[in-house]
Amino acid sequence: MASTTPVDAPPPPSPPTQPLDAKSGSTGRAGDKIFLGLSRGSGILLLVIMASIAAFLAYRASVAISQDEGNFLTTFDWNPAGNPPVFGIAVLLFGTIVSSLIAMVIAVPVAVGIALFISHYAPRRLAAPIAYVVDLLAAVPSIIYGIWGALFLVPYLEGLNLWLDEFFGWTYLFEKTEIGVARSLFTVGILLAIMILPIVTSVSREVFLQVPKINEEAALALGATRWEVIRMAVLPFGRSGVISASMLGLGRALGETMAVATVLSPSFVISLHLLNPGGGTFAQNIAAKFDEANELGRDALIASGLVLFILTLLVNGAARLIIARRKEYSGANA
Repeated sequence: MASTTPVDAPPPPSPPTQPLDAKSGSTGRAGDKIFLGLSRGSGILLLVIMASIAAFLAYRASVAISQDEGNFLTTFDWNPAGNPPVFGIAVLLFGTIVSSLIAMVIAVPVAVGIALFISHYAPRRLAAPIAYVVDLLAAVPSIIYGIWGALFLVPYLEGLNLWLDEFFGWTYLFEKTEIGVARSLFTVGILLAIMILPIVTSVSREVFLQVPKINEEAALALGATRWEVIRMAVLPFGRSGVISASMLGLGRALGETMAVATVLSPSFVISLHLLNPGGGTFAQNIAAKFDEANELGRDALIASGLVLFILTLLVNGAARLIIARRKEYSGANA
């Protein structure tokens, strides 16, 4: 029996949908209201926790700084138990920033290269195991990296230090003026680079995999080589993601504790000779001094932690500003 339904019959009407509330973005359903309340409450709770941490650090830091006989930001000494008490963060701020910058200079280019290899060069059967190993490195505890650095990296870097001193000592940064094992900020920077490499690689890889295939195919259709496709289509698309990944790695480098404490030979001397043993970071100093510190000493350590907290916020804020400006620039040129 032939069907009586016309060939060009219009599709059945779709069920009516509830309009979205312009202010809340909710449709008015119970599930949407519950989810909206939970998500909003989670965001407010996070802000409250951050504000509570900042208030606690600021209060304890003000108690310590009010009793400091020196200049907290420029003093090189750290002796809260002395008479008068003196504690300064100049050396700690210098060591934290320098070691983190060394780690970023080494890790970011290597991580981006590995991410590009996994996402665009390696065959599928090889890319999956490499990605798994990279992700596995991110799960290794910090103390394991520290032990490996102290027992393996420090002895074997002495030869590299001598080579850098011989051929690049004229740069002043790589001039080795003191005799000692390689427990320096340069060694710490290399160790931190190895530690943040999996984070930057994993995030960058996921960003590169999200590049629209039509962009790459269009470039190939115009005769571009694989490197030209990456340079013109992949890297511009993933630039903001790479910046975000780099900031995540920088955040870990700034706050790393046990690995740095295991490798570094602490001293309160600022030296631009990066190969000389000595130096210090905020996290390493807090871990080393906290147990033996008196009440004022703990307040002083909390004050240094407040500076690290502010430094991390400034780094993250700068990264968000860079990403926002690049998005505005890309939108204006679209």
